[in-house]
Amino acid sequence: MDYDVIVLGGGGAGLAAAAEAGAQGSSVLLLEAAGELGGSTRMSAGVFYAAETSVQRSAEVIDSVERMFTHYMALNQWFVEPALAMRFCAESGPTLEWLIKAGVDYPTEGLYQSGVDDTRRGHQCTGGGAALVQALADRAIEVGTEIRCGVRVRELAAEGNRVRGVRADGSVVRARAVVIATGGFGANADLLREYFPAALAHGPRWTNYFGSPTSRGDGITMARELGAQVVGQGYGMLNWTAGFSDEPADFCPSWIVFVNTSGQRFMAENAPYAVAGDLIQAQRESRCFAIMDEAARASSADANARRDQLGVGEYTWGAETIQRQYQAGRVIRADTLAELAELAAIEPNALQNTMAEYNEDARNGHDRRYLKAGELREVSSGPFYAIEVRASTFGNTFPGLRIDSDARVHDEAGAVIGGLFAAGEAAGGVMGPRYVGGGNSISNAIIFGRIAGASAARAALTGSATSP
Repeated sequence: MDYDVIVLGGGGAGLAAAAEAGAQGSSVLLLEAAGELGGSTRMSAGVFYAAETSVQRSAEVIDSVERMFTHYMALNQWFVEPALAMRFCAESGPTLEWLIKAGVDYPTEGLYQSGVDDTRRGHQCTGGGAALVQALADRAIEVGTEIRCGVRVRELAAEGNRVRGVRADGSVVRARAVVIATGGFGANADLLREYFPAALAHGPRWTNYFGSPTSRGDGITMARELGAQVVGQGYGMLNWTAGFSDEPADFCPSWIVFVNTSGQRFMAENAPYAVAGDLIQAQRESRCFAIMDEAARASSADANARRDQLGVGEYTWGAETIQRQYQAGRVIRADTLAELAELAAIEPNALQNTMAEYNEDARNGHDRRYLKAGELREVSSGPFYAIEVRASTFGNTFPGLRIDSDARVHDEAGAVIGGLFAAGEAAGGVMGPRYVGGGNSISNAIIFGRIAGASAARAALTGSATSP
C-alpha cells in the first residue's frame, strides 16, 4: 500500500478526517480538486453548531446533548436517521473543544441562537471560515498529512467489494481505506435534477449556487459505481432572493410585506432564513412579491443597511438600489395598489384588503396573523412597489452516500463497502428537510470528518475491511 488512508477533498470534512487519521498514526494522503484548500467551509462564516460546550458554560447557557437531539429530530420530523443525529449531537461539544485546542477562537460574544434553534448553539469563530480552514490544515500537516491540490479523482480502485485506493492522473494510488469528503453537488446540474430538483424549479434566470465550484458530486458518482446507496433525496436549503439579485437576501427589513398572487400574506417576512425559503417555496404555484410604498423605499438608506454583495456592493433593499432596478425594468411601480395589482397579476381586491389589515396592525404595533417582530410600517403612500422574490439560491446540498454512525459507506443492499468512509455533504442522513440554523452544515462536516478519519485509521490498522 502507498498510504494507510487517502482522503478525497480538502474542505472542513476532509481536513478533519486527515487530521484525525494522522493523529491515530496512519500515513495520510489528502487530494483536493481545487487549487487551494477550504471548499465551501472557507466560504462560510465558520459558525459551529454544538451543545454542552465550554463557551455555553461561560455564557451560563444551560444545554444538553439530549435537548439538542430532541430539537433536531422534531424540527426534521424524524426524517433523519436517529443514530446519526445522536452521534452528531453527542460529538458536537467534544469536537468544538478539539477545534479550540487546535487554535480556533470561539469568543463568548459569538454565541447566539441561530436559525430556528431553541437556545444558543451557534458558535461564531473569530476569522470566519478561512480561520477555521487554516487551523484544520495546520493540524493535518502537523500530524504528517501529505496534501496535494489540483488533483481531481474520478474513480475508486476496488477489489471485489473492498476499496483499495483511487485512480488519479492515470495511475492508481493504493490505500487501506479511503474517505470521501468531496462536498456536495451544487455545481452539477445533472445530479441536482436527480436528487434536488427544487433547486432548478425556477429556471436558469433564478437558479444560483453560491458554494464551492468544485462541489460536483464526484464522491457520490464514483461511489455509486461500486453500488453505494444515496439517501436524502430532495433535501436541501433554498434561500430566497429578489428578482434582480444573484445573492441570497434572507435578511430583509421588517417593514417589507410579502404577498402571493392571490393577494394574501403567508409568513412573517423576517422569519429565520432556515425556514423562510421553504415558506416562499411553498408558494411555487403562485408568484411571490415584496410590497412597499415610497415612504419605505425612500427611507431605506444604503449606507446603514446590510449589503448583499451584488457585485458592486449594493444593498438589495436600499433606496437607490430599488430605484435603479425599477429603471432597469426589474421592479414594478404604480401610483395605486389597484394599478400595482394589475401590473403584477395579483388579485386586486384581496391585495387591498390584505394591506388594509396590515396597515391597521402597523398602527397598533402588532401583527395579528404572523406575529412579525420588529418595525411595522403602513403601506399607504404611493407610488407603490412590487419586487418578485423566489426561493432559488442555495449553498449546499443534503443528499449523499448512506453512512452509519462510524461513517462507513453502505451499498444498496445495506452491506458495508469495505474500506470506504464518507463525511460532510458527500454523506447523507444527518441533514434533513430542515436546516436548524447557522453552523449546522459546518459542524456536520467536521464532526463526521473526524469520525470518518478515526474509523478509516482503525480499519487500516486492523486490516479489516469493515472495522470501524
